[in-house]
Amino acid sequence: MSIHRLLVAKVVAETHDAHSIEFEVPADKADLFVYKPGQFLTLRVPSDETGSVARCYSLCSAPHDGGPLRVAVKRTADGYASNWLCDNATPGMEIDVLVPAGIFTPKSLDTDMLLFAGGSGITPILSILRSALETGSGSVTLIYANRDAQSVIFASALAELSRRFPERLVVVHWLESLQGLPSVANLTALAAPYAGREVFICGPGPFMDAVAEAMAALGRGRREIHIEKFRSLPRNPFEVEPAKEEAEEKAAVAEAEQDEERAGDAPPVEPVADDGGTVTVELDGATHELAWPAQKKLLDVMLEAGIDAPYSCREGACSACACRIVDGNVELAHNEVLDPEDLEDGIILACQSMRRTQSVHITYE
Repeated sequence: MSIHRLLVAKVVAETHDAHSIEFEVPADKADLFVYKPGQFLTLRVPSDETGSVARCYSLCSAPHDGGPLRVAVKRTADGYASNWLCDNATPGMEIDVLVPAGIFTPKSLDTDMLLFAGGSGITPILSILRSALETGSGSVTLIYANRDAQSVIFASALAELSRRFPERLVVVHWLESLQGLPSVANLTALAAPYAGREVFICGPGPFMDAVAEAMAALGRGRREIHIEKFRSLPRNPFEVEPAKEEAEEKAAVAEAEQDEERAGDAPPVEPVADDGGTVTVELDGATHELAWPAQKKLLDVMLEAGIDAPYSCREGACSACACRIVDGNVELAHNEVLDPEDLEDGIILACQSMRRTQSVHITYE
């Protein structure tokens, strides 16, 4: 995993409780920060208690325009990182980030889309929306729910897009202060005219559940909709503890030596034979052919081979290491983020993938 320090170029107060932060990417790192609409950055936020915390924030910028990377951060009542960034992020500051990641991305920008956003869930949705309108050919409908008019993030940007693309864009605002919380029945009625489109959903959990139920009522299966899920990272990918790792390694060696002594004259245990398995990896325009020993996870195989594969939590709780199987089969040791429909589409988590066929071919493209 490569950690990159980026300069904050601009901070904009989008609403009273949400800021967008633009990052300047050096020319020699431009290839590392190529991204797809809907992906996210993982940021390192300083903490006096733990050294730092890691949080994922979606990119609201659009990759096609060549502009700076931009994320949006909305304050949450108990959110240390969001409040720290809104209070402290200023132009000229440097922040550590991981390269863009995530699977909440459209396969084509030429298809008709139905987008749902709740609150700060507009962040990846705006990236998809802009990309579809400015580089694609399909029509887009956005249903955007907020507490009140003052809470609408990127209101002016959405109004400008509506002005530029009046025949291809419909924006429907739902304001809780005027209309109450959007119910399944409300969302079903709003979505009905556009139910056959590709669907993307991002927002608070209850909102996304209600939208998914509404789409099911309209006959759309889970495979036909895309839901962005952010979970707290179970461990901080920025906090490297070499001393602790070295101590654990020494402890493991000592325990193995003790086991050998206790074994006495017992016959030696035969090591597990490597069956000669392989993996073909397509990443960053290059193809790698690697040996993949039995019982070793795919991410470990790639990292040991010197491949700078993306990852974050390493525990199957985020999608930073997600890739797609082209051929072969794997089994996930642990998975908290991929739905059965994602798995059926061939998406896997490299950090949890164990090889189950002689050869496997995966791609990050």
